[in-house]
Amino acid sequence: MSASPTQCRRAVRAARPIPAAARTRAPGRVFVISSPSGGGKTTVVERLRRMMPQLSRSVSVTTRTPRSGERKGRDYRFVSRATFQRLQRSGQLLEWARVHGASYGTPRRRVLDTLRRGGSIVLSIDVQGARQIRRALGPQAALIFLLPPSMTHLRQRLAARNTETPMAIRRRLAAARREMACAAWYDYAVVNDRLDHTVRRVARIIRTAQRAPTRTIARRPKGEPQ
Repeated sequence: MSASPTQCRRAVRAARPIPAAARTRAPGRVFVISSPSGGGKTTVVERLRRMMPQLSRSVSVTTRTPRSGERKGRDYRFVSRATFQRLQRSGQLLEWARVHGASYGTPRRRVLDTLRRGGSIVLSIDVQGARQIRRALGPQAALIFLLPPSMTHLRQRLAARNTETPMAIRRRLAAARREMACAAWYDYAVVNDRLDHTVRRVARIIRTAQRAPTRTIARRPKGEPQ
């Protein structure tokens, strides 16, 4: 399932806010990169990290099965549903969402520890997670949405992956239209028409934000599990 505008609002209400008493000052930033399925966010993040090796990347937790070529711990942390629910209940996820039948979440500790050290970290997550990150971290997070050049281009990319049935592709395209509507409340929207151009533009956004004045960020409460 992907996010409708109503679901975007529900995701915000579902997020666990971080108390004002548990906040501190640090120069680090969180950069959220979202796109529809097949929109290229994973490739853009990989290229960004080659260009900007000081930029950390959060490895998401997911209940879906690995795709061909994916490695545990590098692409995702693959877990059972029971493990995912335990991470949710214990507050170890900064955000979580259910997308296309699987659950995804961002481990809380790595993000907050990176910010406390003054570093920057990039999250490759969907629109539901982005709203939760904005609620938890406020302006400390910069939200970037990658738009496909056209729906025809997106359909071709999904078909080229050879991992989806025609019915699944139609469902993902319908979800993409809903997700693209949510892009209106992102801080930046970038059309991913040429990979090199997209990566350079996103890198400029990140460098500009890193030079901005220090913002308020969340501090992990004492005793929070990893």
